[in-house]
Amino acid sequence: MEDVLEPEKKRTRGLGTVTKFAISHHRAPVGTTVPQTQGQAAAPKVPKKTGPRCSTAVASVLKNQKAAPAAPAQKPGTTAAPPKLGGKKPSKRPGWDLKGQLSDLNAELKCYRERTQTLDQENQQLRDQLREAQQQATALGAERRTLEGELARVRAQAEQLEERLGTQEGLVQELQKEQLGLQAERRELTTRLEEQERRLQTSEAALSGSQAEVASLRQEAAAQATLLAERGERLHGLEMERRRLHNQLQELKGNIRVFCRVRPVLPGEPTPPPGFLLFPSGPAGPSDPPTHVSVLRCDERRGTLSGAPAPPTRHDFSFDRVFPPGSGQDEVFEEIAMLVQSALDGYPVCIFAYGQTGSGKTFTMEGGPAGDPQAEGLIPRALRHLFSIAQELSGQGWTYSFVASYVEIYNETVRDLLATGTRKGQGGECEIRRAGPGSEELTVTNARYVPVSCEKEVETLLLLARQNRAVARTAQNERSSRSHSVFQLQISGEHAGRGVQCAAPLNLVDLAGSERLDPGLALGPGERERLRETQAINSSLSTLGLVIMALSNKESHVPYRNSKLTYLLQNSLGGSAKMLMFVNISPLEENVSESLNSLRFASKVNQCVIGTAQANRK
Repeated sequence: MEDVLEPEKKRTRGLGTVTKFAISHHRAPVGTTVPQTQGQAAAPKVPKKTGPRCSTAVASVLKNQKAAPAAPAQKPGTTAAPPKLGGKKPSKRPGWDLKGQLSDLNAELKCYRERTQTLDQENQQLRDQLREAQQQATALGAERRTLEGELARVRAQAEQLEERLGTQEGLVQELQKEQLGLQAERRELTTRLEEQERRLQTSEAALSGSQAEVASLRQEAAAQATLLAERGERLHGLEMERRRLHNQLQELKGNIRVFCRVRPVLPGEPTPPPGFLLFPSGPAGPSDPPTHVSVLRCDERRGTLSGAPAPPTRHDFSFDRVFPPGSGQDEVFEEIAMLVQSALDGYPVCIFAYGQTGSGKTFTMEGGPAGDPQAEGLIPRALRHLFSIAQELSGQGWTYSFVASYVEIYNETVRDLLATGTRKGQGGECEIRRAGPGSEELTVTNARYVPVSCEKEVETLLLLARQNRAVARTAQNERSSRSHSVFQLQISGEHAGRGVQCAAPLNLVDLAGSERLDPGLALGPGERERLRETQAINSSLSTLGLVIMALSNKESHVPYRNSKLTYLLQNSLGGSAKMLMFVNISPLEENVSESLNSLRFASKVNQCVIGTAQANRK
């Protein structure tokens, strides 16, 4: 009996192994008809053999299956547990009855066909998932076909199933491990794909936002460009209005203005008596800048009938502005800065210093010792101011160029103060000529015209001119200027966007000392030369006064050509120009006579009106 049951135990153990093998590979039923793909042959059917043992085994198996409790439905993605056979074990068949055993297996496989329907649905879901990932689906499909081929071979080699069962179990485990690895790899790839998709969506959202921002920025840039153009138009209009109001303000102050400046007492000079020079306050009180100067003169040659000396006489003068001895260079320039700026607007400007020798004319125009910024004169300060304003206007589209020249007129001879080398001191070569036929512009032939763009270049030119200027010892000053020096700056401006051009000269003139001749003075050979210098100086200064008076009286003939000085300054003295004269006087009582003469001349000039200035614009 044990020999009979032993084959049955082996058969039952083999059946359980086959069942486990079939379920592990996607739960494909053994002996069932699976959907066939192209090129895949159907599994061969084993013919059934009837017999009492076969019927008994089938009945036993069916009985056991009916007695087994129904297995719960498996969720997709889970592995179904192998069915458990209940009831009595079927009678064991002899080992040689292979047909009966195969029949029993077929009967058992029928039971699994119903259970594989659920597994087929799950397999279909897995197939749908595998289609989304092509690489994984291809690998798993190949694996499935391999397993189906293995299953077909297992059916064909059912007789050898028990002998090869151990090997198949190892293969199944390896395949399961491989499947698990592939599933893990698929999940990793799916995660990476989802991450890439999220990053792509984020990038697309960022790109969409960037595109919207770029479009917004372009619209904003277009709006800003339109606004900038509108503001440029408005700025240009305001600049034109500023120039008009600036010119109107200068016209209200007068196109001929006279400032009086009194130099301080120098070390070693006697202190003037109290009350000799008085500076009455303006209408607004002490805070108002002074515009009057009063000079007290004691004439010892005059006397009363009783023989007592005559009382001192007070002479009062009124000017546009009076600078007492304590006024600094910066205070003086601040008063004329707006007038200097008019040259940038296209108005010819002429500023000259008049007075006796030693009254501070050269200090006012050129300044004191080099290296002292507080002692800088009007010429370096004016050019620094012009360079600064031109730099500011460059932001509004204006471009300016500056060309400087510096000449002196000595004994009615024009000399170039910027000459270098062998041309130094050669005055006969310089003549005043018109720039061209029909041109109103005057130039000095053989004189250097130097383009300047910074303060350093101006300082170099002033140092060279100071060395070349004709000076000599006089009775009034140990080293006195014996010539008129004329610093000319030709200013040219252009606004390319508006097609507007302007050009005007700025003339800064340091006149020679105005001393009267003493007819009782004995003249030696050296004094005769000084006498001729003084006569030429006084003649040119007299012509300057006559020209101003003729312009004020609107005379048809203005004697510009009577003097080289007035001829050179012709375009800066007419009705289209703005003039300012500094009358410099000495604070010493011994110079009161010359001071009064200078003040009287300046007072006459201050009463002149030469009309409205006109800008040179194209």
